[in-house]
Amino acid sequence: MGRGKIVIRRIDNSTSRQVTFSKRRNGLLKKAKELAILCDAEVGLIIFSSTGKLYDFASTRSDGTFMKTVIERHNKSKEEHHQVMNPTSEVKFWQREAAGLRQQLQNLQENHRQLMGEELSGLSVKDLQNLENQLEMSLRGVRVKKDQLLTDKIEDLSRKGNLIHQEYMELYKKVNLIHRENMDLHKKVYGNTSGANRTSLLPNAFSIEDDLNVPVHLQLSQPQQDDHASSEKATKLGLQLP
Repeated sequence: MGRGKIVIRRIDNSTSRQVTFSKRRNGLLKKAKELAILCDAEVGLIIFSSTGKLYDFASTRSDGTFMKTVIERHNKSKEEHHQVMNPTSEVKFWQREAAGLRQQLQNLQENHRQLMGEELSGLSVKDLQNLENQLEMSLRGVRVKKDQLLTDKIEDLSRKGNLIHQEYMELYKKVNLIHRENMDLHKKVYGNTSGANRTSLLPNAFSIEDDLNVPVHLQLSQPQQDDHASSEKATKLGLQLP
C-alpha cells in the first residue's frame, strides 16, 4: 500500500513536533546542500526553532561571511525590485549608494595615510605589525620588479654589443681584403721589389695591425714620379726658355 497523505497543520504533541522538526530540518539542509552542489547556486538557509534556536546553512564558507553576503544580496535585490515598482524610492537608493562609496573612499584614504607613516597613533601593536608586513611585501615586490627591469636591460645591451662586435669583424675582414687587393695591384704596377723598396715607394700605404682591438687607419696617396723623368722634363723646359 502507498503512503497516506499527511495533513499539513501544526502538530499539537510537543514531542512529536520536535521529532518532526528535527527530521524535516535535516532533510531541508541536505536538499539545500545538494542544490548548491548540483546547480552551482548560492544558497543561504536560516531556520529558527520554536524555542528560538538558530540553524543555518551557506553554500560556501562556514564563517558567516557568505551568509551575510547572501542576505545583503537578497536585500539589494528586493530594493531594486521595489525601486522598479516604486520610482519614488530612487533618490534614497542612490543616496545609500553614494554614502557607501564615500565610506569606501574614506577607508582607502586612511589606509594610504597609514602606509605613508601618518596617523599611526590610534593603531595597536597588532595593527602596526600588519602594516609593517604589508609594507615589507610591497617593498619586496618593488625590488623584484626593479631587478627584472635591470636584468632585461643588461640582456638587451649584451645583444647590442654582440651585434656591434659582429659588424666590426665583418668590416675588419673587408679592410684586409682591400689591403690584399692593393698589394696585388702594387705588384702589378711596380713589379717584384723588396719589402724595403716597396715600403719606400708607398710611404702612405695601408697600415693594418694584427690586433683586432687596434682601430684600422686608411690613407691613400698618389705614386711619386721617377726623379730621372722629372729632371729630363725640367731640362726640356729650360731649353725652351729664351
